Amino acid sequence: MRILMLAQFYPPTIGGEERHVRNLGIELVRRGHDVALATLWHKGQAEFEIDHGVRIHRIRGTMQRIATLFSEQGRQYAPPFPDPEALNAIRRVILVERPDIIHAHNWIVHSVTPLKAWSKAKLIVTLHDYSLVCVQKRLTYQNRVCDGPAFVKCVQCSNDFYGIAKGVPSTVANWIWGLAERRVVDMFLPVSEAVALGTQLARHKVPHQVIPNFVPDNVATLRDDEHPLLAQLPDKEFLLFVGDVTRDKGADVLLRAFAGLRNQIPLVLIGRPGKDLEIEFPPGVRVLQGWPHEAVMAAWNRCAIALAPSIWPDPCPTVAMEAMASGRPVIASRIGGLSDIIADGETGFLVPPNDPVALRDAIQCLLDDPARRSQMSIKARQRVAEFQSKAVVSRIERVYQEVSA
Repeated sequence: MRILMLAQFYPPTIGGEERHVRNLGIELVRRGHDVALATLWHKGQAEFEIDHGVRIHRIRGTMQRIATLFSEQGRQYAPPFPDPEALNAIRRVILVERPDIIHAHNWIVHSVTPLKAWSKAKLIVTLHDYSLVCVQKRLTYQNRVCDGPAFVKCVQCSNDFYGIAKGVPSTVANWIWGLAERRVVDMFLPVSEAVALGTQLARHKVPHQVIPNFVPDNVATLRDDEHPLLAQLPDKEFLLFVGDVTRDKGADVLLRAFAGLRNQIPLVLIGRPGKDLEIEFPPGVRVLQGWPHEAVMAAWNRCAIALAPSIWPDPCPTVAMEAMASGRPVIASRIGGLSDIIADGETGFLVPPNDPVALRDAIQCLLDDPARRSQMSIKARQRVAEFQSKAVVSRIERVYQEVSA
């Protein structure tokens, strides 16, 4: 089958979505499919290359030329409407690749929806976040989980998030092109039950199947135990958090929980510190930045407990899967896709979000019970098989076959 994937970012730009797209493309090639990918070009990147059999077309968008629109110049995202230049570039890629399936990931789909009928390809969209209904993509409102979109509320929220100049037009565009997206997409693939519910797919009666993110079958071995950065880790057991060190990832909740522990065990945070974190780091905390994936995997292998205390409905964090593949129990918030990944009481604990006392008690419980930790480690390795490529990519292939029939 000829498959054209669309993603706004692709490695060397790194993130959970980017890693998912790359892993999916490479695995589809391994399974005998003909795979190409169109993604937005960023400075210093090749316009065309082949990555393990996946043909990468890097295209330019009109919005990307306006540097003042973006806070991060290395992450100039697709807009919530068809980008004229990107649309024409995708049209040229379609003429070259002649796909049977176009598999898009979030907002870049808007630059292909006007081409859907002309392309004669089936269109599938993986929803990695809540961008179908939420212009800030996180489904939060005034630092709480949003109870659903309403136009005036969404305008106010987007103005607070992006500023008035970007907020109003972004909200209007997302509402209009979200309607168009629901009409033309053949199948939505939300990555968790939380995303399916938050984007109101059942309410709008659009075809969808929940298919999670995944990790490679051999993810536990993709570590570099000799990486020089590992010298920054404590010599003894430690707690580990991986991700942006921000409020919505629960970093401040974690720090308060950690400060109340009886045990003198170090806490390691691997990720970029956010500007919204208004709390001092207590003694015993190490913040490490710029770690490559193979070093992070080695860190999972050395830690005692993995922590994912998000306070926003994190769609489907692969860090939890990677920790489980390394045989580590995960203590996480009962919110978003984390509830789909972690079996409470078996592979870790799920605690109420934004509750440092509950988080502290869960950590203390496992620190005081090494035998239970060991049992959870075994269960974690067993459960993560549901989130490995051998299970998940087969489900995506079945969707390709269903929409093509």
